[in-house]
Amino acid sequence: MKPFTINGLRSAYLEWGDASKPLVVMVHGFPDTPHSWSTIAPTIAAKGYWVVAPFLRGYSPSEAGPRDTSAQDLAEDGAAYAPALGRETCHLVGHDWGTELAWGAVGLKPERFLSVTAIAIPHRARLIPKPHMLWGLRHFVSFNLPGAEARFARDDFAELEMLLKRWSPTWKFSAEELAQMKDCFRQPGTVHAALGYYRSLSPFLPACMKAKVTVPTLCISGGDDPALKPEDYEPTRAHFVNGMELVTVPGGHFCHRESPQLVIDAILKHLKR
Repeated sequence: MKPFTINGLRSAYLEWGDASKPLVVMVHGFPDTPHSWSTIAPTIAAKGYWVVAPFLRGYSPSEAGPRDTSAQDLAEDGAAYAPALGRETCHLVGHDWGTELAWGAVGLKPERFLSVTAIAIPHRARLIPKPHMLWGLRHFVSFNLPGAEARFARDDFAELEMLLKRWSPTWKFSAEELAQMKDCFRQPGTVHAALGYYRSLSPFLPACMKAKVTVPTLCISGGDDPALKPEDYEPTRAHFVNGMELVTVPGGHFCHRESPQLVIDAILKHLKR
């Protein structure tokens, strides 16, 4: 783990590969950590890339900002990764909130990105709500109710494990994978910061997310995702100036953990374009 600073906040990242190679930044989501990429990053790094996986703001040991993290905050963090790592450009890969970060960042500073890969989350600018989404994404409501933080931490984060099973019903996660997530959330302030992403979420998009995407784009969807299905990506195609490639792999919301080789193959093909 290495420290760095993102927009004035102390942060940290995991890395794989040679720092002289092209930079690939991989950003995790909720309730995950940079360890999310541990089955993917080494193979990508071995193909000639420097892979860096930062901790999102508020996820220990990264500092939280002075307020709940907004979509604009995420976009600004995403745009700051390459300069903070001594680069002008990078490839950006996101999952869950990491994908929200990616959509904002490539709209805010498109010149800083060689490509973007979005896993499990379509672009909100053109997403059409459907009944299965409303039920599958009901945690967006529950995390805003009084006592949400205490409920999430109750019984050694039993809700965290329940969410993994709900979102990725075909994923047989290991005790080690679960422990890495729980260990992060046990750190003071992490639960408050992580649920703050949901408290601050607004249906009104910042300008950076309204801007059409000009960066070469790959979307990866889990075919077994109960909340966001591959067909939900289709209406978003109009938001991508140079087109969007959609790849569907077995697995749910955490399809990059369930089908790592297929995701690796898709990402490597995209990086070489």
